[in-house]
Amino acid sequence: MPKLAPFLQTNWEQAGFTKPALIQEKVFEPITTGKSLVGVAPTGSGKTLAYLLPLLNRLTVGEPSQVLILTSSQELAMQVVEVARTWLMGSGMKVQALIGGANVKRQQEGLKKKPELLVGTPGRVLELLKSKKIKAPNIQTIVFDEVDQLLGSQELIGGILQSTLKDTQHLYFSATADHVLAQLQALEPELVVVDVSQEDDSQGEVAHYYVEVSQRKKVDTLRRLLNMDSFWGMIFFNQVADLGAAEQKLAFHGLPIASLASDESKALRKLAIDQFKKRHAQGLLTTDLASRGLDIADLPFVVNADFPQTADSYTHRAGRVGRMGKAGTVISLLAPHEVKAAQKETRKLGIELQEIFLHGGEIVSELPAKESQPKPKKKISKSKPAKKQTRRKK
Repeated sequence: MPKLAPFLQTNWEQAGFTKPALIQEKVFEPITTGKSLVGVAPTGSGKTLAYLLPLLNRLTVGEPSQVLILTSSQELAMQVVEVARTWLMGSGMKVQALIGGANVKRQQEGLKKKPELLVGTPGRVLELLKSKKIKAPNIQTIVFDEVDQLLGSQELIGGILQSTLKDTQHLYFSATADHVLAQLQALEPELVVVDVSQEDDSQGEVAHYYVEVSQRKKVDTLRRLLNMDSFWGMIFFNQVADLGAAEQKLAFHGLPIASLASDESKALRKLAIDQFKKRHAQGLLTTDLASRGLDIADLPFVVNADFPQTADSYTHRAGRVGRMGKAGTVISLLAPHEVKAAQKETRKLGIELQEIFLHGGEIVSELPAKESQPKPKKKISKSKPAKKQTRRKK
């Protein structure tokens, strides 16, 4: 790791780090020297610290709003704020969250304390820029975390960029930023591209399975998973309405679940994440709202109650497990008519879906002779997952 400010060096040592992740190593120098760049690395490979470390390393104490980090969700924004606060310890510098759904007056009061670092969602940030609560000329760097998703808010992003100076440094990060690379380069032809997705080996072994189950029995299958002692996982739905219906049925059975959805208040969403992180809830029912950036340490399971609608969605959902070398399991619940299409989609990502079964409170690769072919029952070993996830070939 290049030379760090004393407070960062202390925090680095206290975190127990010995060497930087590949993406952290590759982007440190270009970010430090003010270059605008695109950073592409697998999910869970250390992208947040990749941009935070060089930016915090060059912050000047007492100069407000030097860095603005834009995120694609409130949850990701608060996670970045937590990480930034940890790494700013001992510096005397501050970070301010600017997210929709929270009290704007409190955020305005926070801005009066002249925080050096700002983290927010596009709508609230643009609102504060227009009202002159954020001094736009002070912003030296804008980070676009999960840039491919942020580009869906082009009007908001365009308004933010128009408010800032033309020579502002722009940093674009995502596991799937390569999909919008041409679009970004059309806007900024001089962008440096740092793509370590093929070289990075930080991801742990991730097994990818499917359970064939009729649509009407999917919730019952979730109930069986949640009754397993070893289960602790995020459960993804495509629609909020389906999530709500499943939540009602699972709650009726007294199962320890929490839900995280776009139609809930900020307070309820925070409570759900806290309950899940503390393992007071075994299952976190959610949508693609939580598929990006949310870092749950040592999470073993991701379940697709509904198969993702895009390959990128599968990549980001699956990226909640296998982070920083940990093993994980992804299980998709598929109706019989969905199996072939799902296998075709995952093959594009270099993933082979293998069929599994739930039997006797366990996940098994084959059913006993009475229920299937005359084959012995085989229990799935957590230590030998089916196949490591790889990225889509370009």
